Amino acid sequence: MISYAWAAEAAEQAPQSSIASFVPLILIFIIFYFFIIRPQTKKQKEQQLLINSLKKGDKVIIAGGIVGKISKISEDEMVEVEIAKSVQIQALKSTITSLSQEKTTKKK
Repeated sequence: MISYAWAAEAAEQAPQSSIASFVPLILIFIIFYFFIIRPQTKKQKEQQLLINSLKKGDKVIIAGGIVGKISKISEDEMVEVEIAKSVQIQALKSTITSLSQEKTTKKK
């Protein structure tokens, strides 16, 4: 008789424990979303805004660490960047990481 009571009690608790077993998975997904997915999508949106706002004359930094001034923007995904006097390279717009905030120093 006691074993039947334990079995009946366990059967009543089974649906609650199966729902409770999904709670940690849901919490892990929520944490994963806020620490990995959301910041990455925010960063992608900022990069796209930067690429869309490029204009001729902007000083930019390319992913390889090259700093230069945009001399020509093509309709496709290419830009021409002047890295030195009379030295121009072509780069993909997606490789531009940021605008350069170069400070000019005056020599005495």
